[in-house]
Amino acid sequence: MKTLSAALGAACLVFAASLAGAADKPTDPQIAHIAYSAGVIDVEAAKLALTKTQNPDVKAFAESMQKDHEAVNDAALALVKKLGVTPEDNETSQSLAKAAEAKRAELGKLDGAAFDKAYIDNEVAYHQQVNGALETLLIPSAENGELKSLLETGLKLFQGHQQHAEHVAAGLK
Repeated sequence: MKTLSAALGAACLVFAASLAGAADKPTDPQIAHIAYSAGVIDVEAAKLALTKTQNPDVKAFAESMQKDHEAVNDAALALVKKLGVTPEDNETSQSLAKAAEAKRAELGKLDGAAFDKAYIDNEVAYHQQVNGALETLLIPSAENGELKSLLETGLKLFQGHQQHAEHVAAGLK
């Protein structure tokens, strides 16, 4: 369990460092790619959870993550298409994808209560990091009003996700 906690902490640090390593002020196309990538990561984690968990609370949480993040990503894709913007892959998006791949591999080796706890603990930490990045970097850096509005709406939703994950985590202890 110590190894899992250390890995979880390392994944969060990679996320925070990758955001800190982003340009001082990422461009709207970079922001769009970062936000979309973060959503895809959570959808993939939710899909994994739905194949592994037997816990009804964890299952309900994962279903909510998949549905909500797919909806936000659909809205983001529609917006970038409307604006004629091509999301720009960047170091932050690549770091997020690499860390998420490692985390999914780690979670994939777990089963039962150990999986449930690791998945939910990861979701709490991940939403803390994403919400912090939205508040302190992505929203303030967004220049397009519609993009900023979508990010602000996403933040409210993702803050609810963090609270939901914390509630599920409390029930697993």
